[in-house]
Amino acid sequence: MRILLFTGKGGVGKTTVAAATGLVLAARGLKTLVMSVDAAHSLADAFDRDVALTDHAHGTTVAVSENLWIQEVDVTEEIGRHWKDISGYITTLLAVTGVEEVLAEELAIFPGMEEVSALLYVNQYAREKAFDVLILDCAPTGESLRFVSLPPTLDWYMKKLFRLERSILKVARPVAKKMTDLPLPPDRYFDNVQSLAQKLEGVDALLKDPKTTTVRLVTNAEKIVIKETQRAFMYFGLYGFTVDAVIVNRLLPDGVHDPFFDKWRKTQAQFLEEARGYFDPVPIFTLPLRDDQVLGSAALVALGRDLWAAKNPADSFRSDPPYRYAKKNGKYVLTLDLPFVDKHEVDLAMASGDLIVRIGNVRHHIPVPRMLAGHAPSGAKVEDGRLTVRFTGPEAR
Repeated sequence: MRILLFTGKGGVGKTTVAAATGLVLAARGLKTLVMSVDAAHSLADAFDRDVALTDHAHGTTVAVSENLWIQEVDVTEEIGRHWKDISGYITTLLAVTGVEEVLAEELAIFPGMEEVSALLYVNQYAREKAFDVLILDCAPTGESLRFVSLPPTLDWYMKKLFRLERSILKVARPVAKKMTDLPLPPDRYFDNVQSLAQKLEGVDALLKDPKTTTVRLVTNAEKIVIKETQRAFMYFGLYGFTVDAVIVNRLLPDGVHDPFFDKWRKTQAQFLEEARGYFDPVPIFTLPLRDDQVLGSAALVALGRDLWAAKNPADSFRSDPPYRYAKKNGKYVLTLDLPFVDKHEVDLAMASGDLIVRIGNVRHHIPVPRMLAGHAPSGAKVEDGRLTVRFTGPEAR
């Protein structure tokens, strides 16, 4: 199964591009699902269908044309399917503290539930080989980074803390009951967490395999938007994902010659040229501004044809892994493709056997092979869009 993630700054047109791509793939005979993992769903709106309001369609797949289905993940539905014991405990805990029952149920939907629910579907569809292509219409960039960072975070929690927490609670439960009226998590709470972890097993490797999964960044030819796209490109690389295309949307068409738009045309030309230099060798695809809103299958099909022309959107346009380990002159070296990174922004540390790379306010754990056990980062350099980290063994320190 091929997995395509479409993301970008809010309002750039990523949902429209994702929907149009789905129609192009379906027309090629590929069984395709476009799944919205954005809490503010607009996928059904793009097809001009009121899918979200039909009783049978809450959070499920809905056919919109031959070979094409859409799905808007509904966290309230997913609670009953996957989060019942976890949400139930949190609701009870909030109710004990004096929060009204209805508000407690609402507050029990905490950040991350929607993203994990979407990951459960991704893993399920991959295991079942349910579709040829899965397109994820992701939330704006910041939330998308949280989405892709969840699998390693959950894996770390299950390996480092879960068993310890459960063991401690078994011992502490009798004492705690005598000291407080607050309810403690029941065993079924931990069983629910463990079940979710098992259902997610393997999803991180699936999403980080560039032959299976790639990210496509949708942007506009404006300074602020291009800058955010640069940061997204860097951060997705930091998290181990491969960006294989950048789509510049809403360029002024050649046929518009009104003097009112002259400055806009020059601005867009400037930032389009800069984008080509920034993202090379990642291919840049362009879309002109339409003469009306893109709404409904006919308009989406036209946009998809303009975007991909003779190319197959299911192809991978870049498959180089974002980071690589190697041994040079007897020293271990990690190379990360992080365009636009400034060496003064980079901090390195080791913790629990992982390399922690911090760039600005974003921190990520990169797994370190067993051969580097006991090694520590001894230096780093930034050159040609690559961050190279050198490791020193204990005998050299």
